[in-house]
Amino acid sequence: MAALSGLASALESYRARDRLIRTLGYCCQLVGGVLVQQCPARSEVGTRLLALSSQLSHCRTVLRLFDDAAMFVYTKQYGLGAEEEDIFVRCVSVLGNLADQLYYPCEHVAWAADAKILRVDSARWWTLSTAFWGLSLLLGIARSLWMVLKLRQRLRGPTVPCASRMPQSKQRALEAQVQSEVLTLLSNLADLANAVHWLPPGILWAGRFPPWLVGLLGTVSSLLSVYQAVRASGQADTTP
Repeated sequence: MAALSGLASALESYRARDRLIRTLGYCCQLVGGVLVQQCPARSEVGTRLLALSSQLSHCRTVLRLFDDAAMFVYTKQYGLGAEEEDIFVRCVSVLGNLADQLYYPCEHVAWAADAKILRVDSARWWTLSTAFWGLSLLLGIARSLWMVLKLRQRLRGPTVPCASRMPQSKQRALEAQVQSEVLTLLSNLADLANAVHWLPPGILWAGRFPPWLVGLLGTVSSLLSVYQAVRASGQADTTP
Protein backbone atom coordinates (compact mmCIF):
# COMPACT_ATOMS: atom_id res chain seq x y z
CA MET A 1 0.00 0.00 0.00
CA ALA A 2 2.86 2.35 0.80
CA ALA A 3 4.39 1.67 -2.62
CA LEU A 4 1.07 2.42 -4.32
CA SER A 5 0.71 5.65 -2.36
CA GLY A 6 4.24 6.65 -3.31
CA LEU A 7 3.54 5.94 -6.98
CA ALA A 8 0.30 7.94 -6.87
CA SER A 9 2.11 10.84 -5.22
CA ALA A 10 4.91 10.75 -7.77
CA LEU A 11 2.49 10.70 -10.70
CA GLU A 12 1.03 14.01 -9.58
CA SER A 13 4.27 15.48 -10.90
CA TYR A 14 4.24 16.28 -14.62
CA ARG A 15 7.82 15.06 -15.13
CA ALA A 16 7.17 11.75 -13.37
CA ARG A 17 4.00 11.21 -15.39
CA ASP A 18 5.82 12.00 -18.61
CA ARG A 19 8.54 9.46 -17.76
CA LEU A 20 5.90 6.81 -17.12
CA ILE A 21 4.03 7.53 -20.36
CA ARG A 22 7.31 7.49 -22.29
CA THR A 23 8.41 4.19 -20.75
CA LEU A 24 5.03 2.54 -21.34
CA GLY A 25 4.93 3.80 -24.91
CA TYR A 26 8.33 2.44 -25.84
CA CYS A 27 7.68 -0.85 -24.01
CA CYS A 28 4.47 -1.29 -26.03
CA GLN A 29 6.40 -0.55 -29.22
CA LEU A 30 9.10 -3.07 -28.27
CA VAL A 31 6.69 -5.89 -27.44
CA GLY A 32 4.34 -5.04 -30.29
CA GLY A 33 7.16 -4.91 -32.81
CA VAL A 34 8.50 -8.29 -31.68
CA LEU A 35 5.04 -9.88 -31.87
CA VAL A 36 4.32 -8.49 -35.34
CA GLN A 37 7.71 -9.54 -36.73
CA GLN A 38 8.39 -12.80 -34.92
CA CYS A 39 4.96 -14.18 -33.91
CA PRO A 40 2.48 -14.10 -36.81
CA ALA A 41 -0.12 -15.89 -34.67
CA ARG A 42 -0.14 -12.96 -32.26
CA SER A 43 0.31 -10.18 -34.79
CA GLU A 44 -3.11 -8.72 -33.92
CA VAL A 45 -1.99 -8.17 -30.32
CA GLY A 46 1.24 -6.66 -31.61
CA THR A 47 -0.67 -4.30 -33.90
CA ARG A 48 -2.80 -3.14 -30.99
CA LEU A 49 0.26 -2.53 -28.84
CA LEU A 50 1.85 -0.50 -31.64
CA ALA A 51 -1.37 1.55 -31.90
CA LEU A 52 -1.29 2.13 -28.13
CA SER A 53 2.34 3.20 -28.38
CA SER A 54 1.43 5.70 -31.09
CA GLN A 55 -1.37 7.17 -28.96
CA LEU A 56 0.91 7.50 -25.91
CA SER A 57 3.47 9.29 -28.08
CA HIS A 58 0.75 11.62 -29.37
CA CYS A 59 -0.30 12.28 -25.76
CA ARG A 60 3.24 13.42 -24.90
CA THR A 61 3.31 15.64 -27.99
CA VAL A 62 0.12 17.41 -26.89
CA LEU A 63 1.40 17.83 -23.33
CA ARG A 64 4.61 19.40 -24.66
CA LEU A 65 2.52 22.25 -26.07
CA PHE A 66 2.81 23.76 -22.59
CA ASP A 67 6.56 23.24 -22.07
CA ASP A 68 7.80 26.38 -23.84
CA ALA A 69 7.42 28.68 -20.84
CA ALA A 70 9.29 26.34 -18.48
CA MET A 71 12.06 25.88 -21.03
CA PHE A 72 12.32 29.63 -21.57
CA VAL A 73 12.58 30.30 -17.84
CA TYR A 74 15.31 27.67 -17.49
CA THR A 75 17.21 29.03 -20.51
CA LYS A 76 16.97 32.58 -19.16
CA GLN A 77 18.13 31.56 -15.69
CA TYR A 78 21.11 29.67 -17.08
CA GLY A 79 21.94 32.54 -19.42
CA LEU A 80 25.50 32.28 -20.70
CA GLY A 81 26.45 29.89 -17.92
CA ALA A 82 28.46 32.40 -15.90
CA GLU A 83 28.44 30.05 -12.89
CA GLU A 84 30.12 27.26 -14.88
CA GLU A 85 33.86 27.08 -14.31
CA ASP A 86 34.57 25.03 -17.45
CA ILE A 87 34.29 27.02 -20.67
CA PHE A 88 33.53 23.92 -22.78
CA VAL A 89 30.66 22.86 -20.51
CA ARG A 90 29.35 26.41 -20.64
CA CYS A 91 29.39 26.55 -24.45
CA VAL A 92 27.73 23.18 -25.07
CA SER A 93 25.14 23.86 -22.36
CA VAL A 94 24.18 27.23 -23.88
CA LEU A 95 23.94 25.71 -27.37
CA GLY A 96 21.96 22.78 -25.99
CA ASN A 97 19.48 25.13 -24.31
CA LEU A 98 19.09 27.02 -27.58
CA ALA A 99 18.44 23.80 -29.51
CA ASP A 100 15.87 22.70 -26.92
CA GLN A 101 14.17 26.09 -27.04
CA LEU A 102 13.84 25.95 -30.83
CA TYR A 103 12.69 22.33 -30.78
CA TYR A 104 9.36 23.07 -29.09
CA PRO A 105 7.86 25.63 -31.53
CA CYS A 106 8.91 23.48 -34.50
CA GLU A 107 7.14 20.47 -33.00
CA HIS A 108 4.08 22.58 -32.22
CA VAL A 109 3.82 23.73 -35.84
CA ALA A 110 4.21 20.13 -37.06
CA TRP A 111 1.48 18.97 -34.68
CA ALA A 112 -0.82 21.81 -35.75
CA ALA A 113 -0.23 20.94 -39.40
CA ASP A 114 -1.14 17.28 -38.79
CA ALA A 115 -4.25 18.41 -36.93
CA LYS A 116 -5.24 20.59 -39.95
CA ILE A 117 -4.97 23.73 -37.81
CA LEU A 118 -2.19 25.20 -39.95
CA ARG A 119 -1.85 24.81 -43.72
CA VAL A 120 1.84 23.98 -43.90
CA ASP A 121 3.88 20.90 -44.75
CA SER A 122 4.10 19.00 -41.47
CA ALA A 123 6.91 16.72 -42.70
CA ARG A 124 9.34 19.64 -42.95
CA TRP A 125 8.54 20.82 -39.45
CA TRP A 126 8.82 17.31 -38.01
CA THR A 127 12.22 17.01 -39.68
CA LEU A 128 13.31 20.37 -38.27
CA SER A 129 12.15 19.53 -34.74
CA THR A 130 13.89 16.13 -34.91
CA ALA A 131 17.08 17.83 -36.13
CA PHE A 132 17.04 20.22 -33.15
CA TRP A 133 16.42 17.27 -30.82
CA GLY A 134 19.33 15.38 -32.36
CA LEU A 135 21.57 18.44 -32.05
CA SER A 136 20.65 18.79 -28.38
CA LEU A 137 21.45 15.10 -27.82
CA LEU A 138 24.82 15.45 -29.57
CA LEU A 139 25.71 18.41 -27.38
CA GLY A 140 24.59 16.49 -24.31
CA ILE A 141 26.78 13.54 -25.31
CA ALA A 142 29.77 15.84 -25.79
CA ARG A 143 29.13 17.42 -22.39
CA SER A 144 28.85 14.05 -20.63
CA LEU A 145 32.02 12.72 -22.25
CA TRP A 146 33.91 15.84 -21.22
CA MET A 147 32.56 15.69 -17.68
CA VAL A 148 33.49 12.01 -17.29
CA LEU A 149 37.02 12.80 -18.47
CA LYS A 150 37.43 15.74 -16.09
CA LEU A 151 35.91 13.89 -13.13
CA ARG A 152 38.17 10.87 -13.66
CA GLN A 153 41.17 13.20 -13.70
CA ARG A 154 40.06 14.63 -10.36
CA LEU A 155 39.54 11.14 -8.94
CA ARG A 156 43.07 10.11 -9.91
CA GLY A 157 44.24 13.08 -7.88
CA PRO A 158 47.66 14.77 -7.85
CA THR A 159 50.68 12.79 -8.94
CA VAL A 160 52.88 14.29 -6.21
CA PRO A 161 53.54 11.54 -3.60
CA CYS A 162 53.36 13.86 -0.62
CA ALA A 163 50.08 15.46 -1.68
CA SER A 164 47.17 14.95 0.69
CA ARG A 165 44.59 12.35 -0.29
CA MET A 166 41.03 13.29 -1.22
CA PRO A 167 38.46 12.81 1.59
CA GLN A 168 36.36 9.68 1.12
CA SER A 169 33.09 11.61 1.20
CA LYS A 170 34.23 13.82 -1.69
CA GLN A 171 35.55 10.80 -3.56
CA ARG A 172 32.20 9.03 -3.25
CA ALA A 173 30.42 12.16 -4.45
CA LEU A 174 32.65 12.37 -7.53
CA GLU A 175 32.17 8.67 -8.26
CA ALA A 176 28.40 9.12 -8.05
CA GLN A 177 28.66 12.06 -10.44
CA VAL A 178 30.70 9.99 -12.89
CA GLN A 179 28.07 7.25 -12.78
CA SER A 180 25.32 9.79 -13.38
CA GLU A 181 27.13 11.25 -16.39
CA VAL A 182 27.73 7.76 -17.84
CA LEU A 183 24.02 6.91 -17.50
CA THR A 184 23.08 10.22 -19.14
CA LEU A 185 25.55 9.47 -21.93
CA LEU A 186 24.03 6.04 -22.58
CA SER A 187 20.50 7.45 -22.49
CA ASN A 188 21.39 10.20 -24.97
CA LEU A 189 23.12 7.73 -27.29
CA ALA A 190 20.00 5.54 -27.40
CA ASP A 191 17.79 8.56 -28.10
CA LEU A 192 20.20 9.86 -30.75
CA ALA A 193 20.00 6.54 -32.61
CA ASN A 194 16.21 6.92 -32.73
CA ALA A 195 16.44 10.61 -33.68
CA VAL A 196 18.55 9.75 -36.73
CA HIS A 197 16.08 6.98 -37.63
CA TRP A 198 13.27 9.56 -37.77
CA LEU A 199 15.15 11.89 -40.13
CA PRO A 200 14.41 11.78 -43.88
CA PRO A 201 15.68 8.66 -45.71
CA GLY A 202 19.24 8.88 -47.00
CA ILE A 203 20.71 10.34 -43.80
CA LEU A 204 22.84 7.63 -42.15
CA TRP A 205 20.44 4.89 -40.95
CA ALA A 206 17.28 7.01 -41.22
CA GLY A 207 14.14 4.90 -41.64
CA ARG A 208 15.98 1.58 -41.35
CA PHE A 209 15.05 0.57 -37.80
CA PRO A 210 12.23 -1.94 -37.30
CA PRO A 211 9.61 -0.93 -34.70
CA TRP A 212 10.98 -3.32 -32.07
CA LEU A 213 14.47 -1.77 -32.25
CA VAL A 214 13.05 1.74 -31.87
CA GLY A 215 11.10 0.45 -28.88
CA LEU A 216 14.17 -1.23 -27.39
CA LEU A 217 16.33 1.90 -27.64
CA GLY A 218 13.55 4.07 -26.27
CA THR A 219 12.88 1.64 -23.42
CA VAL A 220 16.56 1.60 -22.45
CA SER A 221 16.71 5.40 -22.50
CA SER A 222 13.46 5.71 -20.52
CA LEU A 223 14.47 3.19 -17.85
CA LEU A 224 17.82 4.93 -17.38
CA SER A 225 15.98 8.23 -16.94
CA VAL A 226 13.58 6.69 -14.42
CA TYR A 227 16.48 5.14 -12.49
CA GLN A 228 18.32 8.45 -12.32
CA ALA A 229 15.19 10.26 -11.16
CA VAL A 230 14.53 7.67 -8.43
CA ARG A 231 18.16 7.76 -7.30
CA ALA A 232 18.19 11.56 -7.21
CA SER A 233 14.98 11.56 -5.18
CA GLY A 234 16.48 9.04 -2.74
CA GLN A 235 19.63 11.10 -2.34
CA ALA A 236 17.56 14.23 -1.70
CA ASP A 237 15.54 12.41 0.99
CA THR A 238 18.69 11.24 2.81
CA THR A 239 20.42 14.62 2.68
CA PRO A 240 20.40 16.19 6.18
